[in-house]
Amino acid sequence: MATVPVLRLSAEVEQLRTIFAVTHPTVPPPASRRTWLGLVVLTLPVILVSMDFSVLYLAMPTIARALHPSATQELWILDVYGFLIAGLLITMGNLGDRIGRRAILLTGAGVFGLASVTAAFAPSAGLLIAARALMGVGGATLMPASLSLIANMFPRDAERARAIGIWTAGFAGGAALGPVIGGLLLHHFWWGVVFLINVPVLALLFVAAPFVLPEFRVRAAHPFDLLGVALSLLGLLPLVYAVKDAAAEGISVRSTLLAGFGAVLLAAFLMQQRRARAPLVNLRLFASATFSACIAIALVGMMAQGGMAYLTNVFLQSVQRYDVLSAALAGLPMAVTIAAFSIGASRIAARIGVRRALAYSLLLAAAGNLGILSLDVTSDLWIFLVLTAVTGIGYGIQFALVTDVVIGSVPPEHSGAASGISETSFELGTAMGLALLGSLATAVFRSRGDGRFADSLGETLDRAGDLGPAGEQLALAAREAFVTGMHAAAAVGGVALILLSAVVAYVMRDRV
Repeated sequence: MATVPVLRLSAEVEQLRTIFAVTHPTVPPPASRRTWLGLVVLTLPVILVSMDFSVLYLAMPTIARALHPSATQELWILDVYGFLIAGLLITMGNLGDRIGRRAILLTGAGVFGLASVTAAFAPSAGLLIAARALMGVGGATLMPASLSLIANMFPRDAERARAIGIWTAGFAGGAALGPVIGGLLLHHFWWGVVFLINVPVLALLFVAAPFVLPEFRVRAAHPFDLLGVALSLLGLLPLVYAVKDAAAEGISVRSTLLAGFGAVLLAAFLMQQRRARAPLVNLRLFASATFSACIAIALVGMMAQGGMAYLTNVFLQSVQRYDVLSAALAGLPMAVTIAAFSIGASRIAARIGVRRALAYSLLLAAAGNLGILSLDVTSDLWIFLVLTAVTGIGYGIQFALVTDVVIGSVPPEHSGAASGISETSFELGTAMGLALLGSLATAVFRSRGDGRFADSLGETLDRAGDLGPAGEQLALAAREAFVTGMHAAAAVGGVALILLSAVVAYVMRDRV
C-alpha cells in the first residue's frame, strides 16, 4: 500500500528535475589546459595540408629539370592533390562521424606521411602524381576530422569560436608560409625535402594525439551512403577539373563537357540525398538563411582571394620583376593579418554582432580588392603590402566566423559532415577564382595585344627577350596589358564582395 505515495513522489521529483533543467541549463565547464594543448596538436596537420597546396609553386621548375614531366604531367603534379581533397572532404567528414574522428585523423595522417615520403623520393613523374593523389586522400581526412573534433572539445560557444579562429589562422598561415619555406629549403637542398618536412610534424601528432585528443563517433542506425559517395565524387571531381582546365587553357569543348557532366551528376546527387535514409549532406541545413549565407561567403570570399593571390603573384614576379623568394615574402603581411584577425574574430563578433562583423569584413576585403586598381607597372611595393594587409583583415574575420557559425549550427554528432560542406565550399571557391577571375584577366590581356602577345605574360616576355632591343617595347606593353587584366579581375571580385555584404546584412537581420 505504501508504494503509491512513493511512486507519486518519484514522479514529482522527476518533474522538478525537468523544470530545473529547462530553467537552469547546465553550463559546460571551461576548457582545460589539456584541451588547449589538443588544439595545438590539431592545428599541426592543418598547417601541413595548407602548405602542400602552395609549396610546389616554387619547386616545380626544379622538379621539371629532375623528372622531365610532360606539360600534362606538370598540371597533374600541381592539381591532383587539390582535386582529391575537394572531392573527398564531405565523404571523409561523414566517415569520421561513424568510425571515430580521432581514428580517421590518425589514419589520414599515416596516409599523408607515407605519401609524403613516396613523393620525396619519386623517381618518375608518374609516381610523383600517384603520391600527390594519395596525399590528397590523407589531407581530405585531416581537415574535417580536426575541425569537427573542435566541436567536441570546446562546447562553450566563446571558446569554440576562439579555437576555430586559431585553426583558421593555422590554415591561412600554412598557405602563406608554404612558398617562403619552400624557397628557403630549395635554396639549400633537393626538391624532395619540401615533402619530407611533413614527417616530423606528423610523428609529433601520432605521439601526442592519444593523450590530448578525445574520440567521438556516431552510432548510425543506417548503412553508409555509398551511392551518395559515388555521385558526389563523380560530380565534384569533373567539375573542379573543368574549372581548373578552363583557368589554364581557356574555355574549351573539353572543359564545357566536363562541367556539364559534373553538374548533371551533382543534380542527381542532390536528388538522391533528399531520399537517402542517412545522407552525406543534410539538405535541411540550407533552409537556414544564416547557414546558406555562410556557405556563400566561403565560395565568394575564396573566389576573390584565390584569384587575386594568383594574379598578384604573377604581378610581383613578371611585372615588377621581384625574385620568387621576395614575392613570397611580400605575401607575409596578408598572412599575418589573416592569422591575427582569425584569432580575434570571436571578440569582434561579441562586440558588434556576427551579422555586422561578417558584413563589414566583406567590405574590408572588397576595399582591398578595389585598391588593386591603383597599382601599375611602377607602383611602390609598400602600396601592395598595405592593400593586401587590409584585405587580410577582412578575410581573417569572415573565414573564422563562417567556420564557427557552420559548425555551431549543427549538433556535435553532425559537425564532421558540416565541416566537410564548409571546407568543400572553400576549395570550390578557390578553384572558381582561378578559373573565372584568371580567365577574365587573361582575356583582357589578350584583347590588348592586337595579335602580338602569346597566350600568357610569361610566354610573351620570353618572346620579347629573343627580339633584343625591339622587344623592350613589346615587354612593356605586355606588362601594362596584364595590369589592366588584373584590374578587371579585382573590380569583379570587389563588386561581388560588396553585393554579398548587402545580402548578408539583409538575410541575417534577425541575428545580432
